[in-house]
Amino acid sequence: MKMIPGWRSRNYLARVGVFLTIAALIVGMAGCDGYTPPSENLEIRTWYDLDAVRDNLDGSHTLMNDLDGTTAGYAELASSTANEGKGWQPIGFPTPHGPTAYVGLSGTFNGQGYEIHDLYINRPEEDRIGLFGETDGAVIRDMSVVNVTVIGREAVGGLVGTSGCNDNVSNCYSTGNITGEDVVGGLVGANWGTVSNSYSSCNITGISRVGGLVGVNGPDQIVSNSYSTGSVTGVIGVGSLVGFNVVYKWNSIVSNSFWDIETSGHATSDGGTGKNTTEMKNITTFSGVGWNIIAVANTTMRDPSYIWNIVDDVTYPFLSWQS
Repeated sequence: MKMIPGWRSRNYLARVGVFLTIAALIVGMAGCDGYTPPSENLEIRTWYDLDAVRDNLDGSHTLMNDLDGTTAGYAELASSTANEGKGWQPIGFPTPHGPTAYVGLSGTFNGQGYEIHDLYINRPEEDRIGLFGETDGAVIRDMSVVNVTVIGREAVGGLVGTSGCNDNVSNCYSTGNITGEDVVGGLVGANWGTVSNSYSSCNITGISRVGGLVGVNGPDQIVSNSYSTGSVTGVIGVGSLVGFNVVYKWNSIVSNSFWDIETSGHATSDGGTGKNTTEMKNITTFSGVGWNIIAVANTTMRDPSYIWNIVDDVTYPFLSWQS
């Protein structure tokens, strides 16, 4: 039989097209990597709503009020008795590709100046531990975790365990106690994005790469206009602000950021500038490096036209949205 020119290529392409169509359908049905299901944009009023974020990782979510121990869902999801004593399950989960492949929040989380209180996590054998265990290109802003208790193994933080590429955490803060082994930070364990205009007063305990604000600041990543005041305890790579700043062959930056050398218990950090408590409560420390900050008369007053407020010589800087 005489072949028609181009027959083989046309049939080959047709068969490949059918194969790819079937494969795409199988992937979509199975929910495997490469398929992103529709995601809702959530208004978060309860712990149940917050828990639903894990099923809507690329959504645009908004915190509508404070969450605490009296808010619906706390006992079941975020208390010391939840999940057989493990407490909150961090948002973000491993993929079938192995223990280092995770899916995390990739959308936005706008706290609107509200606070998440009394979050409890006790998972000493698990990695990527925090309110968000993993983020990936997420934007998290204007929120705090207050009186948080977080216990994990590696990549542990009050707000985020491990942030992914191009994440942005801004105008956030944390208070409480954070415990881990490696890569432990008061706000973020491993930073692979930008942390700006944020602070932590958490007390941090770890073994290696332990920081008051960030455990590890990854290659070409940024920490700016931020500070920490909590005590920091560790053995190797201990920093009052940043435990380990990756600068070899990369341009990781820690700029215009500070820590309290008295309350932290350390005069060193892998990035940032140490100040005594008196200096940390003086506006010139921060305005002198360009912070968007203004002095207010007392702790009940706020000037929301600035990111930061301070009662000069009385308080540390606080975010203007703080209650």
